[in-house]
Amino acid sequence: MNRIENEASRAFLSALAAPGRAADIGEADDIYGWLVGSWSLEVLRYRGVDLRGKGMMAEAHFGWALEGRAIEDVWIMPPRGTRPPQDPEFNMYGTTLRSWDPDLRAWRISWTNPARSHRETQIGRRVGNEIVQTGARADGQATRWRFAEITSRGFHWIGEALDRDGSTWFIEGEFLATRVEG
Repeated sequence: MNRIENEASRAFLSALAAPGRAADIGEADDIYGWLVGSWSLEVLRYRGVDLRGKGMMAEAHFGWALEGRAIEDVWIMPPRGTRPPQDPEFNMYGTTLRSWDPDLRAWRISWTNPARSHRETQIGRRVGNEIVQTGARADGQATRWRFAEITSRGFHWIGEALDRDGSTWFIEGEFLATRVEG
């Protein structure tokens, strides 16, 4: 990377990152701020494949963005440093932008994983002790992603899709997260 590219990257990251949530987002509405930091992920399932006990790992990094009105993350599988040149089956290097919508009183979520041409849009809210994000894919298939078993040191992330029968949810992705920084 040359000097101009390096300076441009620093300027971009400085403009994107925020030190914390915006003052106009109330504490009760801040359902994602606890995620800020870095996480190690044990992959239990991905693309419906049961990977428990296989040692598949991933990493995720979360931070405040856009003047504190959004949380952005990066999910990477396999983790950097262990990534093969190209793993077509289990390749994830994507980002989520969770933006606060004061009119909706919920978070608008946009996920993209360019490594697999996968995109999702959802709405996120607290439901009991979980954070639940719901949406539908371009083909109309309903999706539900949940942060469950939330503690200061970990969480269980479950990504589900609604079967064509309209009543059965099936797990497409599942991760156990452990905080490593933040």
